[in-house]
Amino acid sequence: MTIDAAPPVPPSTGSDFARLSRRINEAGLLKRRPGYYTVRIGLLAACYLGGLAAFVALGDSWWQLLVAVLFAVLFGQVALVSHDLAHRQVFRTRKLSEIGGFIAGNLGIGMSYGWWMDKHTRHHANPNHEELDPDVAPDILVWSDDQARASRGIPRFLGRWQAYLFFPLLLLEGMNLHVSGVRALGNPKLRRRGVEATLLFTHFACYLAALFVVLSPGKALLFLVVHQALWGLYMGSIFAPNHKGMPTLSGDDRPDFLRRQVLTSRNVRGNWLVDNALGGLNYQIEHHLFPSMPSPHLRRAQPIVREYCAELGVPYTETGLVDSYAQALRHLHQVGAPLRDQRSRDRDGLKSGV
Repeated sequence: MTIDAAPPVPPSTGSDFARLSRRINEAGLLKRRPGYYTVRIGLLAACYLGGLAAFVALGDSWWQLLVAVLFAVLFGQVALVSHDLAHRQVFRTRKLSEIGGFIAGNLGIGMSYGWWMDKHTRHHANPNHEELDPDVAPDILVWSDDQARASRGIPRFLGRWQAYLFFPLLLLEGMNLHVSGVRALGNPKLRRRGVEATLLFTHFACYLAALFVVLSPGKALLFLVVHQALWGLYMGSIFAPNHKGMPTLSGDDRPDFLRRQVLTSRNVRGNWLVDNALGGLNYQIEHHLFPSMPSPHLRRAQPIVREYCAELGVPYTETGLVDSYAQALRHLHQVGAPLRDQRSRDRDGLKSGV
């Protein structure tokens, strides 16, 4: 879909989600999976430590660029674990989830866990709502015709050709996560700022020290660029298919919880590779309906949710991975049309003035 407002929906009795939730509970899909997460986190930690060992063993070599690619993937996978921790999929208590999130997010990859959790919680509460979802704020790109017409500065400048710029801009997402985390430290509402700051700057110091002690300056800078760019691209590629190009809401547009989550989300058909590469977030509809559901259960929940949506007559969107990116890019190009049209009118006006 590439429309800017949610389609009309049938009135809800307010109990639609409760009935679905009972079905999910009866299937046992909200139960914790400690064994799964022990294995997943253990394997990821082993790969992370193995990557560090390979980095030290290779020394000042051009083969280190392969290690940079490896760590781009590892950082993305650590971010996915941090995501699951934030949703309490791993631990039931807030304290343990927070400790794990600080270790994985702040120390492991240099991303503020507290800042990201706050932002992501607001996204889950109001997905694709132009005033309430920070993920569709027109900071760099515009996501609707109304945002395009009201845009100024960078979004207005980039918006005309944003579909072509989307993936190149994702190369900067890794650095953006670092910068946003550091900026968040100045917010007094951020909990445990001292812990966040200590772990963030410990990560940055160790990261840069390792690069410039083991590698020559040129190789160190190249490693940094390759690693951060590919990590940003990977992160953006995980989250881009989920909501981009789906209906956006604004103002008082607030369907009931079930429809708000289903109508604004898109699933990507999975297999073993897709499920693991995207951390289960290709089952975005199920994840938004049941954020605390362990990621390996999302695939099993899908047929239950899809069948229930069919019973209600609620549209359920699912597509392939490549097509999900194509839909997102078509949407970006479409909403940039007012800016391109205005540019053409401005050029025509200049010509006629001459």
